[in-house]
Amino acid sequence: MTTDTFTASAWRPEAIEGGAEIRLIGAADAAPILPGLDLWDNWPLAHEDGRTAEVNGRQFWFFLSAPCFPDPGQRHDAARLRLASHGVEGWRDHGQVIAEGTSPGTREWAGSAVLHDDGASITLFFTAAGRRGEQPSFEQRLFAVSGQLGPDGPAAWGEPREVVRADGKYYVIAAETEGKPGLIKAFRDPAWFRDPATGQRHLLFTASAAWSDDDYNGVIGLATMASDGSWALEAPLVDAVGVNNELERAHVVVRGGLYYLFWSTQRRTFKPGTPSGPNGLYAMVADSLRGPYRPVNGTGLVAGNPASEPTQGYSWWVTGEGQVWSFIDHWGMQGRSFDQHPELLRQQFGGTPAPVFSLAFAGDRVTIAD
Repeated sequence: MTTDTFTASAWRPEAIEGGAEIRLIGAADAAPILPGLDLWDNWPLAHEDGRTAEVNGRQFWFFLSAPCFPDPGQRHDAARLRLASHGVEGWRDHGQVIAEGTSPGTREWAGSAVLHDDGASITLFFTAAGRRGEQPSFEQRLFAVSGQLGPDGPAAWGEPREVVRADGKYYVIAAETEGKPGLIKAFRDPAWFRDPATGQRHLLFTASAAWSDDDYNGVIGLATMASDGSWALEAPLVDAVGVNNELERAHVVVRGGLYYLFWSTQRRTFKPGTPSGPNGLYAMVADSLRGPYRPVNGTGLVAGNPASEPTQGYSWWVTGEGQVWSFIDHWGMQGRSFDQHPELLRQQFGGTPAPVFSLAFAGDRVTIAD
């Protein structure tokens, strides 16, 4: 899409097919790692170069979390950041990250976390949804909070600070009071990336095109850190105007000198009458961070839920090692609907990490590794 000042790489697939199919999720996979809590969007504490950090044999993972409501859809209105770690003996809960009463929003949505090269200081980026002390809304703002790596993992969190704001030119100022799932406007999901070619630090994020009034105007945005530590907005990297409303949790992995820009989306967020794909992991690839980008596998689809269980998982995150994490959504539906079986809302919701799989990278082709 072209405006008066920039051209983003357009994602306009003529058809979406041919991606890998993620294996079926079963009952054994859905055992909760933290009983009593629903966990969904997840991301690791990672080094500046993208490698997943290991501290005393443990990896530290951040999750969105909420109590197990009768309708798991209610979790979005109560989401809080939670930290857990994984080692040889399994998972360990480290509790809620942002102390009660100090969050800038009414809920906390997804982000990323980086262990800086000093080996001690941490920055956690996240989305503040709504404003503390006000009625819940779909306003979305990008925040960071600093922490320190202690003997038991990330701790000593400071005061959250807003890092960058939507400008109303490239990016819609997402501040709706109400919205329908899949159609709300976006300014969320800040994902840290250090460009190995330049050393510059960036944030990628999910956003909506301010130059378009199409209901389906998803873009992937970019901000760059200046020498004084401040962040400046740049033009979007990818736009799906007229195709899809949500290119969620965008992040970059570099392999063989190529920049793979991943995101998640759902069939319901494609514009009616246009080619649509499954709930799945999508990507475009470029020779440099700012593109131009071309669809991986010709269409953008990397891997999708199996056709027999189209909602079994979501929110895929590719680590620096090429492993893919996600969470178990509504699995084992076997074609049943919530209208006829309302008990399945709770019964078949996973709310825990999905089985991890790995990717195989070969130029413009990315698929599930054997």
